[in-house]
Amino acid sequence: MTVEKLVYGGDGLARLDGRVVLAPYVLPGERIRARAEREKPGLVRARALEVLEPAAERVPAPCPVFTRCGGCHYQHAPYEYQLALKRTILAEELRRLGKIEPPAEIAVVAGEPWGYRNRAQLHTERGRLGYWEARSHKLCAIDQCPIASPKVNETIRALSAMLRDRRWPRFLRSLEIFTDEHQVQLSVIETDQPVARRFFDWCAETIPGLVEGALDYRGRWRVSGNSFFQVNRFLVDRLVETAVECAAGETALDLYAGVGLFSLALAGSFRQVTAVESGTAAVRDLRFNAERAALANVSAEQRTVEEYLEKLERAPDFVLLDPPRAGLGKAVVRRLAELRPRQVTIVACDPATLARDLAGLTAAGYGVERMTLVDLFPQTYHLETVVRLRCGAE
Repeated sequence: MTVEKLVYGGDGLARLDGRVVLAPYVLPGERIRARAEREKPGLVRARALEVLEPAAERVPAPCPVFTRCGGCHYQHAPYEYQLALKRTILAEELRRLGKIEPPAEIAVVAGEPWGYRNRAQLHTERGRLGYWEARSHKLCAIDQCPIASPKVNETIRALSAMLRDRRWPRFLRSLEIFTDEHQVQLSVIETDQPVARRFFDWCAETIPGLVEGALDYRGRWRVSGNSFFQVNRFLVDRLVETAVECAAGETALDLYAGVGLFSLALAGSFRQVTAVESGTAAVRDLRFNAERAALANVSAEQRTVEEYLEKLERAPDFVLLDPPRAGLGKAVVRRLAELRPRQVTIVACDPATLARDLAGLTAAGYGVERMTLVDLFPQTYHLETVVRLRCGAE
């Protein structure tokens, strides 16, 4: 088969005997030999066995477990080419799922494509540490990760050595590393029984910079173990700048606010900022971060976005939304259409749900002023999109 294009999810799309064939780790224009792994009417999911005619853009992947590990999808493509592919995929998702014609120009914000991740979730099995293999729960053992930050890799090495020690709790299944390159936060994600305090004491002796409880990220954002924070250490500030650019008025609303990443930035441009977040730990962090920054004009509301908007009587001047992968959903889109705030910015991590949400908002009279692809996840198919909308914009 000949690969026609890449689609969202990391696969290449080809056609054979009237059926669509999807295979990972290929590039547009490549002729491949593949084996079917799962089939249903009109669609085959396959695994590429051989690249018969490689694309001119193909490069050797630097990671020895690339194609086995499920973390990366594009290491076989130069970074500038990855960005071009992602922009094309984003535009296609908007057209196909949202019936929306994207702007003629989609801006791109990119940074260093390696060593960027400040967070990594790792699994353990029979004395080994690693990630899940692609589309499975089979362990892919690693001793370092090229997209992880130096401090994450340092911690991986320390944990790998600890795993060989008899003191390691064999019932611990997965844990997460989070760092700002000075401090390290270690969280247990899955375990078959409670982990004793002595394990964490041992970690504190072994892992340089380990902190107990919340991590104070760059001295600007306190982030508790259960609180969300962006994973790209190079693009945090540029993401914020892109999202709040041109926002103006008296009142701003930050929905799905997390620990206040955007709220704190909005406080410099608005008289009053209301941050809405449902997570208990994140709201505590948000209030701490605003108080430490002496931002009396930032207030936090702990409730769901749907609950808050239903009781809101008057639209603010500006609304920023940073929803989870599931997107805004019909209820939030409907309420925004009723309130009709003049300026809306969406920070979306899934182009499919973004397309659906934009379809609802554009039908309600919003127009896209600017769209920016912020590549928070180099070497993977994931992408972040910042969309600025205005009510009544042409």
